[in-house]
Amino acid sequence: MTTLVIATRNKGKIAEIDRILKFENSEPNNAQAIKVRSVAEFDIDDVDETGSTFEENALLKALTVARATGFPALADDSGLSVDALGGAPGIYSARYSGVHGDDGANIDKLLKELSNTSLDRSGRFVAVIALAKPDGSYIMARGELLGSIAESKRGENGFGYDPIFIPAGSKRTLGEYLPQEKDVISHRARALAEIAPKVGRFIKEG
Repeated sequence: MTTLVIATRNKGKIAEIDRILKFENSEPNNAQAIKVRSVAEFDIDDVDETGSTFEENALLKALTVARATGFPALADDSGLSVDALGGAPGIYSARYSGVHGDDGANIDKLLKELSNTSLDRSGRFVAVIALAKPDGSYIMARGELLGSIAESKRGENGFGYDPIFIPAGSKRTLGEYLPQEKDVISHRARALAEIAPKVGRFIKEG
């Protein structure tokens, strides 16, 4: 059994990543041989996200946690990019309101900024997944989900901006999707689907 540390304390992200990795990694000696643990199980301070891109932040978190725990670590840096706001909130999505992880306040601020109905409400969710080992080696993958911003919150599922994001071609927000439905189309699912077949081999190399 190989341990893989997920470099987040967000229970929603951990559950989603664990679900998708197990589903995508169907080959023997891959997902079935990997035990997923949260960074919350270790005595490690939160990693300061000092990068200027999703890629830089994801890699920073993965490398820091891998070196601190001695286990391979998988980190996600993701966010919502709204065209009318010049790509904001972007890498600041989780702390857009000024308080990290306050989903309600973040959504309220974003909706207020888009309250002018003449503004383009198109946007995209972006996720970058970095998988690193304590020796500094790493692999990365990126996924995007195009869509638009709803005028108000709808749905109780998901987390973050899910209740106000409508995927392209849909009339429902991600907050109205069942978890298994979201796993098929989400930005994080797309990034994980790309990196999943490489996880077992990468972890066991070296």
